[in-house]
Amino acid sequence: MRHQRLKSVHYFFTTAPLPCPYLPDRMERRIVTELAGRDVEHMHDALSLSGFRRSHGIAYAPACPTCDACIPIRALCADYAPTRTQRRIERANSDLSWVECPAQATEEQYALFACYQLGRHGDGEMAKMDFDDYQALVEDTPIETQLVEFRSADEKLVAVCLVDRICDGLSAVYSFFDPDLDRRSLGTYMVIWLIRRGHELGLRNVYMGFWIEACGKMAYKSRFQPYEIYRDGQWLPGDGAPTEPQMALPGIMDIA
Repeated sequence: MRHQRLKSVHYFFTTAPLPCPYLPDRMERRIVTELAGRDVEHMHDALSLSGFRRSHGIAYAPACPTCDACIPIRALCADYAPTRTQRRIERANSDLSWVECPAQATEEQYALFACYQLGRHGDGEMAKMDFDDYQALVEDTPIETQLVEFRSADEKLVAVCLVDRICDGLSAVYSFFDPDLDRRSLGTYMVIWLIRRGHELGLRNVYMGFWIEACGKMAYKSRFQPYEIYRDGQWLPGDGAPTEPQMALPGIMDIA
């Protein structure tokens, strides 16, 4: 496990209020910091353990004054207990092959990404992304990142997951899939795959981003049990007891 102590000063900032992308009639703010410097991987590890997420070269976490609906969540690889539905999904996709690739964008991936955005999020900002934008999403990373490609028996690319490697697990950054293959439940399958893969690699956790119980698109994450959520500076299981000590965040300079 990589040592977690940060070796240099890092500055944190809060964003201006913007409409919440998950819950109507709410505003969101984030605390952000640049992922840079000699100790960038240690920094990313520490922030991930403190509930932050990565996008491109920054790490961010919710900082909404009147809302705490976004809760960091992680699945426990070794103890994963799939539901009957999840076992069915895993069996239904057992014919797929997979390969772990460097974080390098391809035209084939982008074609699938664009199809997914059009089919699932046609009114969202990501639907406007061109190949250069997609390339930045994949390749603009200062830490250990890879793509996992899933293909059908005829070698057609059907799903892709962008994954960060951190000290104690895998972090699912973004995933997309063929929207015409609804029966396969590929989004769920990729989470199952990550949990299985994490266990194979001897890793404890799969970080799934933010669980938002009141948002249908984000509520599914609690179905991967057992799981832990980050509350009040510590990771908590379902019974609310702390699981392990967590390192304190470095000092935060809040510049609004």
